[in-house]
Amino acid sequence: MSLRHALLGLLAGGPASGYDLLGTFRTTLANVWPANQSQIYTELTKLDAAALIRVAAEGPRGRKTYEITDEGRTELRHWLLETTPSGYRRNDVLLRVFLLGAVEWHEARAFLRERGEVMTARLAGLRELDAAMDWGDDPLSVYGRLTLEWGKRFAAMQAEWSEWAEKEIAGAQAAAGEQGTRPDAGPGTDASAPTRAGAPPIAP
Repeated sequence: MSLRHALLGLLAGGPASGYDLLGTFRTTLANVWPANQSQIYTELTKLDAAALIRVAAEGPRGRKTYEITDEGRTELRHWLLETTPSGYRRNDVLLRVFLLGAVEWHEARAFLRERGEVMTARLAGLRELDAAMDWGDDPLSVYGRLTLEWGKRFAAMQAEWSEWAEKEIAGAQAAAGEQGTRPDAGPGTDASAPTRAGAPPIAP
């Protein structure tokens, strides 16, 4: 996803100023695609120059209201329906999990425990946001609610997975302690070395 297409998508729902769009990013898109004021205004300038949006009106203090053009709608539709989402090809959390064998058992478990706490807190925040929203039948409400629900379920899954993963490491630690060796011990391995967390393979 790009900021360009996020702005085109929002403007497809109706004209808006940079200030209006910033407010939407802070409330609705904060957990999906965060963007700050300078990024939004810079991208609006680029979209205007590319004729994908245009200034619909100008108000006091240089306030501009933008609207999407036909070319912008074509670009948005192409991106939505004709390009393949990249998904989560890079995930720094899973990369760290894969490399947890480089730290001590208790450090690996603490990392996962903290991740679980973070995701539990995020889930609580998303639930509060859901309860505070005045959902309607307009497209922004319909699809915004779908997006928020995905965030809630994803956070819940990550919290549950973190708890499970910590227990898995505890089991591996206990087994290694009984054997007196690290799980990956092989020829030439110092069996007396401190046990460390072994990282499971990452599924492609």
